[in-house]
Amino acid sequence: TPLRSTKFGDVLTRYAREVSSTKRGERWEVIRLTRLQGDDIAAKAIGDLTAQDFADWRDARLREVSSASVRREMHLLGSVMTQARREWGLITHNPMADVRKPPDSPPRDRLPTKSEMEKMQHVAGDDLATATARAFHAFRFACETAMRAGEILGLTGETLDETARVATLPMTKNGSAREVPLSSEALRLWQDLPGDGFDLTARQLDTLFRKVRDKAGIEGLRFHDSRAAGTTKLAAKVDVLTLARITGHRDLKMLQVYYRESAADLAKRLD
Repeated sequence: TPLRSTKFGDVLTRYAREVSSTKRGERWEVIRLTRLQGDDIAAKAIGDLTAQDFADWRDARLREVSSASVRREMHLLGSVMTQARREWGLITHNPMADVRKPPDSPPRDRLPTKSEMEKMQHVAGDDLATATARAFHAFRFACETAMRAGEILGLTGETLDETARVATLPMTKNGSAREVPLSSEALRLWQDLPGDGFDLTARQLDTLFRKVRDKAGIEGLRFHDSRAAGTTKLAAKVDVLTLARITGHRDLKMLQVYYRESAADLAKRLD
């Protein structure tokens, strides 16, 4: 049928225009969908695409990027094909359903050490009037709260209640609001700031943190590792459901990696 002969590239374009445009993750999806236009599968008719076509694409992509990236892109392609089948009537079967996703990469296990924190503190300095010092201060705050960089940069005196020790995040990465309780150390770090918040752009934070890290001679540490550091610290204090509420994780399995207590430690807590 004419519908089945629609070029897959045209379907990707339509999805970006009609579906991605309604999502918070629009920018990421549109970038990926645009890149896919350059792949061989985009030139094929959607009705001719088979599971083998997508498996070949997957294998080629795995030679370029991580398995986690390929899994995300396969999820997007699956959504495109589901939309094409259910809503647009272009196909009657979704071949993506028969394609195996690559295994997840093992979770990153890179936490900053006490020595590394001290080295970075020395490089960044204590003068929070400077953007460099505030960038490392934001990393320390993230290690204490497990909040994402974007969430931290959006904080103001209006969204952080110092009396209740609660930061309210109106819209987060997973599309819902959440409240983050603050430790006394997190509150102290916030109160040390000279202005109303960290006063940094995402680009500044990323650039300055890398500069501090490199000057301190530290390898393999990313700003986002602060989220794991904060989650690990919180996991020693609260149960998994409370932890998920604080961090905003929807998949409890993702949080199991942060419970690092030994069986002997757990035994002591049972008494």
